[in-house]
Order: sequence, then structure tokens, then C-alpha cells
Amino acid sequence: MSTNPQSFVHAAGRVAGAGMSDAERQARVDLAACYRLVAERGWGDLIYTHISLAVPGEPGRFLINPFGLTFDEVTASNLVKIDIQGNIVGDTPYAVNATGFTIHGAVHAARDDAACVMHLHNEAAVAVSMLKDGLLPLSQHALRFYRDLGYHRYEGLALTDAEKARLVESLGQRKGLLLHNHGSLVLGRTVAEAFCLMDMLDKACRMQLAAQATGAELVLPSPEVCEATYRQLTADPEPEGELEWPALLRRLDRLCPDYKS
Repeated sequence: MSTNPQSFVHAAGRVAGAGMSDAERQARVDLAACYRLVAERGWGDLIYTHISLAVPGEPGRFLINPFGLTFDEVTASNLVKIDIQGNIVGDTPYAVNATGFTIHGAVHAARDDAACVMHLHNEAAVAVSMLKDGLLPLSQHALRFYRDLGYHRYEGLALTDAEKARLVESLGQRKGLLLHNHGSLVLGRTVAEAFCLMDMLDKACRMQLAAQATGAELVLPSPEVCEATYRQLTADPEPEGELEWPALLRRLDRLCPDYKS
């Protein structure tokens, strides 16, 4: 994940202080890019839902979107740094939705590989979360999650400490989670991995809904084929999305280069 983060060093004002590391600058650019890509795909929900990213070299510190901005307004400089409780760290003119970070904070705390946590209300994933059988192994995209998708029962808006523990248990060691009647969650070791996993999950959900809408009998691969395909798709130990990410950034550079500001 690399692009030039220097473009926002002077534009960031109070947000980009003199003590900011190059690693944080790069993290801000990548996370801002992720927000813009989510907006481009229509996965946003007004000013709600979040993508959080651990700040490199600063344990217990995370970057998140300013509350009140739509995803297409997020830039590298207006991302807000917070602690694990959602408290703002440093000087910023923006507020954050600390309650909205509750799910993210629970996952960040529980999983060492959760550098980036993305929780969305993307319509296709919400629709599949309403189905008793959840995501079916109907497409190659869905098979990426054959052994890698958990489910969490809906418990209302409030997320108590007890529910946070249950949510983390529902996620387990998987990379993805469908929150019944609510939304989707993926985690990645990098921003690129989280985004590409969400892209694959959203496509798998849309493909399933399209097939089910025909009312025709569905064709499912055998369990043996599903298992073998999942193993093939996850055989590479490196974070997913590393090849795709530079191409996605080039697209953003053409469409809305201000994400780096």
C-alpha cells in the first residue's frame, strides 16, 4: 500500500502536527482512500458506520472518520486519532462517534491481526444477514468465506460489555462476520486486505440475492469442492489485496485526488 502522503503535510493544519511519523501519514492516506472507495461503491449509510485503522507504532491508538462527514468528504488530514475507548487523542476540530467505535474497539482489542476493521450497512450484506441460512457457497466469491465467516445475533442498538464479548466470540478467528439484521464486518492486516475482503463479500451477497430472486433451483458445489476451493483461495499467507490496491489508488487519483489532502 503505497502512495505519496506528503501532499497533505501542509494542508492538514492542526491535524498533521510536526511530530507525525511517515508511517502515520501513509496510514492516513490509505484509510482515506478506503473511505472514498466505499463511497464510490455506494456502501455508505449517510454519516454512519466506520472504518478504523491502528496507528503504526502507537499501540492503543486508532484513526477513524470525523462524525458528521459523509465518506466522500473524508481526507487524510481530517481523520481523527482516538484511543481504545474512543476518546480523541491530540488536537482536532472534529468530533467522533465514540459509540460507533464500540464494535471496532472490541475487535481491535481481541485480535492482533485486526489492524483495519470495517463495519458497514451495505444493503446486500444486510439482506443476506436476514436469511436463516446466511451466505451460501453459490459463487467463487462466496467460497472465499466458506470457513471464514461468522454470524452474530441482533441484540439491539446498545452494545454492552457482555455483548462485546459475545460478538468477539461470534467472530472467532475468522476474517468476516455478518451481524444478523444489521450489517457486515471484516478485518484486515492492512487497509487493502480489509477493503478487498469487503468487496468480495459484498459481491458474493449480491450474486446470491440475484440468483435467489429468479426462484429457480440453485446449484451448489459439493462440500469437498467448497473446502478445496477455500483452501486454494486462502493459501497465500501474505495479506490479500496487495496487488489490487495500487490499481485502486490510481483510479482514485484520477477521480478524486483530494483524498490525500
